[in-house]
Amino acid sequence: MEITAQIEKQKSMMYQLKDIYLNITWSKIAEKYFPDKSIGWFFNKMHGKDGNGGVGDFTPEEKDHLKNALYDLSERVRDAAHSIYV
Repeated sequence: MEITAQIEKQKSMMYQLKDIYLNITWSKIAEKYFPDKSIGWFFNKMHGKDGNGGVGDFTPEEKDHLKNALYDLSERVRDAAHSIYV
């Protein structure tokens, strides 16, 4: 059980979001929701890298920010879908 928790913790954000990863333009997410960071920084974080070849992850605050960005995107998609029938 403990080993499973450690493995889960080590998975990159890209792996955690594998169900939607190919359906989203991540560079646009980076530009819109992380405007003070480079797109390269964002992709390194998504792949679990720190930019210097080492391991690096989003901070807890950055994870919350990404989570809220995805919630915002999902609401925008829902609104767009809803407008089809209006």
